[in-house]
Amino acid sequence: MTILKTINLNKVYNSGNIETRALNNVNVKIEEKEFVAVIGPSGSGKSTFLHMLGGVDKPTSGEIYIGERKINDLNEKELAVYRRRNIGFIFQSYNLISVLNVEENISMPVLLDNKDKVEDLDELLDFLGLKDKRYNLPSELSGGQQQRVAIGRALAYKPGIILADEPTGNLDRKSGKDIIDLLKFSAKKYHQTLIIISHDLEIASQANRILNIEDGIMNEVDK
Repeated sequence: MTILKTINLNKVYNSGNIETRALNNVNVKIEEKEFVAVIGPSGSGKSTFLHMLGGVDKPTSGEIYIGERKINDLNEKELAVYRRRNIGFIFQSYNLISVLNVEENISMPVLLDNKDKVEDLDELLDFLGLKDKRYNLPSELSGGQQQRVAIGRALAYKPGIILADEPTGNLDRKSGKDIIDLLKFSAKKYHQTLIIISHDLEIASQANRILNIEDGIMNEVDK
């Protein structure tokens, strides 16, 4: 079953008289429970593509479907709620709130919906290897632990789709491998579709499919 689909997706940035085409007629289908890696040179449009899929940014033209729902027709409020409940976003820079502890950072998406707590929070903390760090602030954690908190936040609603933008970029090789193993295990445990941007071809080679973007044009890479 197709869970994500783009039709003639374009994104153009204008700066003065200079036009930059970040995405150029991208047509892609991603199936439920697939692990897809997106590769390409810096500035090729990888992060733009992920931001489009996650509803963080809007296309200049074209369509994006999650299941049967066309998400670029949603208004900002609808999109924020839909994204929070259905898509887990993981960033290279963690994007944790410095004054909140581990438990509070992980719980942020559900607290924004006025819910008391994350369902099965103890199980999630145990799964992430953070049970003994639940009251620590981000500044008291290693980079790998901070990325685990970011993953926990992305998993708070057990979303069907996880989008990870260079999730190992700031980590040493061992921590990076641990994070990828954790994401793969999570995708299997919660039946999630996992889409990762990575410069690391070793990580990309573990995916079911590899998509390459260059100058805004996407092609599938033969494995």
